[in-house]
Amino acid sequence: MRTATATAAALATTLVGAGAAAVAAGRYAADAALRHEPGSPLPGGPRLTVHAAGSGRVTLTRSLASLRPGTYGLTAPGVHAAVGPVLDGAAQHPDTVVRRLLAVTHGSLGPGARVTLTPQVHAGNPRTALGLDHADVDVPGELGALPAWFVPGARDTWVITVHGLGATREHPMVVMPFLHGQRMPVLDLAYRGDLGAPVSPDGLGHLGESEWRDVDAAIRYALRYGARRVVLHGWSTGAAMALHAAERSALADRISGLVLDSPVLDWHTTLRALVAARRTPAPLVPFAVRAAEGRAGLGADHRPPGTDPGALRIPVLIYHGPDDTLAPWEPSRRLAAARPDLVTLRTVREAPHGAMWNADPAGYEEALRRFLTPLM
Repeated sequence: MRTATATAAALATTLVGAGAAAVAAGRYAADAALRHEPGSPLPGGPRLTVHAAGSGRVTLTRSLASLRPGTYGLTAPGVHAAVGPVLDGAAQHPDTVVRRLLAVTHGSLGPGARVTLTPQVHAGNPRTALGLDHADVDVPGELGALPAWFVPGARDTWVITVHGLGATREHPMVVMPFLHGQRMPVLDLAYRGDLGAPVSPDGLGHLGESEWRDVDAAIRYALRYGARRVVLHGWSTGAAMALHAAERSALADRISGLVLDSPVLDWHTTLRALVAARRTPAPLVPFAVRAAEGRAGLGADHRPPGTDPGALRIPVLIYHGPDDTLAPWEPSRRLAAARPDLVTLRTVREAPHGAMWNADPAGYEEALRRFLTPLM
C-alpha cells in the first residue's frame, strides 16, 4: 500500500511539474509573439534566394510568394529593395521567377542572398523615398512624444496613417503619393514600441487595445494644427487601433471616415497564428494563446473592435482578402454584411496580410479615391 501511495504521489508531482512547465513555456511563447520588433518581417514568411539581379530585373526562387502579383519590398539584414510584377516576357525557368527590380534602397542583391517579400516598399522618409516635402513632428502622447511625419496639403481634412504588425511608419508611404495628389495632408504616426517612440510599460504589444490612445493623441494634434476633420487609415493592428478610436475617442465626432487594411478583428486567431509561427510546439499553443491574451489585456471582459456593427456612425472602407492567414477576413465580411449602408468591403485576392495595396495598387487607389471624395 505504501508503495502504491508513493507511486501515486510521485506521478502527481510529475504531472504538476509538467503542467507548470507547460504554463511557463506558454508564457514565454506568448511574450515572444507580443514582443515583435517593428520593421522585421512577420514570422512565417518564406525566405527566397536571389539567383541574379541587375538591368532592372531580379531572379528569385520560384514559390507562391515570389509569384504574387503586384509591387513589394525585398528585405534582409542590411538590405532593402523594391520589386514590381513578374516579367511575362522574361525567360522563366521551373525553379525561378523573374520580377521587375524597381530600386535597391540599401545593401546589395548578390546571388545567394536570402530575402523576404514584404509589403513595406519604401525605406527612408517621404523626402528621400518619394520626393515629398515633409516635417518631422512630435505628437504628445500619454507615454511621451510620438514621432510622426507630416506631409502638408491644401485641404482641411487630414489623413492619419497607422502601420501594423511587422511594419514601421515607412509602410504607409505606399499611399502617400496618391493622398498628396488629392491635396490631403497626411500625418504618418509612429506609436508606442516604435523606434524613437516610448515603450509600453510592460514592453509588449497589445494588438491595439492600449495603442489606440496614441491614435487619439494624433487626432488631437491634427485638430490643434488646422484639421477640421480626420480620416483614419490603418493597416493590421493599426486598423484595429483606428476602429477602437472611432468607438472610444472623445473626439470621435471629428472622424469622418475609416480605411481599414487587413484589420485584426479576431485577436484569438491572430495570436494563435503568431504563436504558431514562432515554432511553438502544438501542445503548448493553447497555453501560449491564453497567456498572450492575458498579458495583452484581451480577457473575456474585452471585445474586439467592430463587435457591435450598430455602433458604427461613419463610412468605412475595408480592404481584405481570403489569403490573409494572420487576420482572417471573415470578421471583415460579417461587418460589411451587417452594415452595408456604411461599410464597403473591397476583396483583394492573392495578397498576404497587410499587402492589399501591393497586390493591386491601381485598384486600391481607385477605390480609395471614390471613398475619400465625399469626405474631403
